[in-house]
Amino acid sequence: MVQLVKANLLDITAMQALVVQEIKDGIILERSDDEVSTNIRSYVLAKDGDKVVGYGALHIHSPRLAEIRSLIVSSEYRGQNIGKRIVEFTLEEAKCLSVSEEVLVLTYLPNFFKKLGFIEIPKESIPEHKIWTDCIKCIHFPVCNEVSLVYKLG
Repeated sequence: MVQLVKANLLDITAMQALVVQEIKDGIILERSDDEVSTNIRSYVLAKDGDKVVGYGALHIHSPRLAEIRSLIVSSEYRGQNIGKRIVEFTLEEAKCLSVSEEVLVLTYLPNFFKKLGFIEIPKESIPEHKIWTDCIKCIHFPVCNEVSLVYKLG
């Protein structure tokens, strides 16, 4: 049975191993071990026993805006609603932290998020600090096919 748990520093090696191919393919942004360590409290893991089979992170940009980042589910575990459970967990976490307005996601799978209540927005409406702190590190910057969506809280 796959359980959702908060990540800890001992999980980083398994987390990094899970995203190797997606980083090479330009689907997920590479994050160093130090960056993951600094943000470890943002991550929720899907674990099958001791095996990390998926994860996602809730990054807080401001009191009104959070972002779901680095959502991944191992290919052999896809189709089991694990990604949906991770997203729902992060949305609940955003509410518990009193994020006041919305949760952003940039994705190549917009229909997955639309089914969960996210609505598509123009990329131009994304806060500039998001673009310059994360997107500039991407292999696709500045020509990006990711779709931006938000989930309205409240």
